[in-house]
Amino acid sequence: MSFTAVASYTAPVRRPIEPVGPYFLAHATRTLKGHSWSEYELLEAEKNVVTVEEKDSDEALFDESIDDPELLSHDPRDWKSCDLYAALGLSKLRSKATPEQIVKAHRKAVLQHHPDKKSSAGGKLDQDGFFKIIQKAYETLLDPAKRKQFDSVDEAAEVKPPTKKIETEEEFYAAYGPVFAAEARFSNKQPVPTLGDANSTKEEVELFYKFWNNFDSWRTFEWLDEDVPDDTANRDHKRYIEKKNNNARKKRKTDDNKRLSDLVKKAQSEDPRIKKFKDAEKAEKAQKKWEKEAGTRAAAEAAKAKEEAEAKAKAEAEAKAKAEKENSKKAKEAAKSAKKKNKRAIRGAAKENEYFGDAANAEKIDADLEVLIDSFDDMKLSEVAGKLKDVSADIAKAVLFEVAAEQLAAGKVSSLFYFK
Repeated sequence: MSFTAVASYTAPVRRPIEPVGPYFLAHATRTLKGHSWSEYELLEAEKNVVTVEEKDSDEALFDESIDDPELLSHDPRDWKSCDLYAALGLSKLRSKATPEQIVKAHRKAVLQHHPDKKSSAGGKLDQDGFFKIIQKAYETLLDPAKRKQFDSVDEAAEVKPPTKKIETEEEFYAAYGPVFAAEARFSNKQPVPTLGDANSTKEEVELFYKFWNNFDSWRTFEWLDEDVPDDTANRDHKRYIEKKNNNARKKRKTDDNKRLSDLVKKAQSEDPRIKKFKDAEKAEKAQKKWEKEAGTRAAAEAAKAKEEAEAKAKAEAEAKAKAEKENSKKAKEAAKSAKKKNKRAIRGAAKENEYFGDAANAEKIDADLEVLIDSFDDMKLSEVAGKLKDVSADIAKAVLFEVAAEQLAAGKVSSLFYFK
């Protein structure tokens, strides 16, 4: 078989190419210094660790320690299924954590779980698996795009809607308020209207459901994608995986939109305010119809007389109700004032007595007092406040320990730090 060229190749052109960027810099650093990936990650983590400064207000929001056995033993190869916020000690803040808080939490986690520190404390040499997860968590949560992907599937931040039937109006707000507050983090439009309460107007309630029925969500599901192989030799397989991921994302997005739509419909159907608004509209229509069908003059005069009598009775009833309400309000205000005074007396029992000579535990004592106060009914509150009035520090301390023991024994308090 012969071959005949139809044209000649063009002359080659030599052009200088300069590799740049953070990934090339990382590659060059590893190559020049002869570091493995693990060694490089450890060195990069150490750069981010500074001398531990005094504990600031942010650290109060962090987890006290990252010591969950299941979390610590998580396979680093399957790091994407790990709770990345928990890996950095940010279980409480989660999506509310600022980049600065993420950096601080990372420093704290590195100081606690650095492999060098573990090995010096007698740990095994292979205990750097969780440290790798810490690094992945730090890199992911500081990247806005990747953090959104993780937040989209963060099951720990979800608040489940109520499954049982709502019995009271207060139960409705308590059950659905946190659910919509959690879902609001996915909204492209801010601020997001809140559920409100029994005093919300009809316009506010309608605006709330209009917003949620047209909810514009940024939630995505790329985090759950199947990894696309880097092998470019099989491009058909690579396209297949990408297509499969794309279809899976669309389905999850469709399912999530339906889930949210069903949630809004369910809340709307159980909202006690909507029933009140409908009842009021129905009563208004019935009133207009009755007036229209009044007919004759005699009927109109009778209706007028009836209205006047009803108005008079209503005015008298309103005046009576107003007087009763004012008396009730005064009584409630007096009780409320007494309750506040009693709470202040109990709170001040420790502070005014110099925390019984144990100022180092002032925070624990104050925290226990709040727990005890919350467990008291009005009668118990008044009783304890009376016992603490004008007594010495020793007696005040004895009274508080006695009351704490009673509340613990009665199961009204589960645990205490100081008065236990």
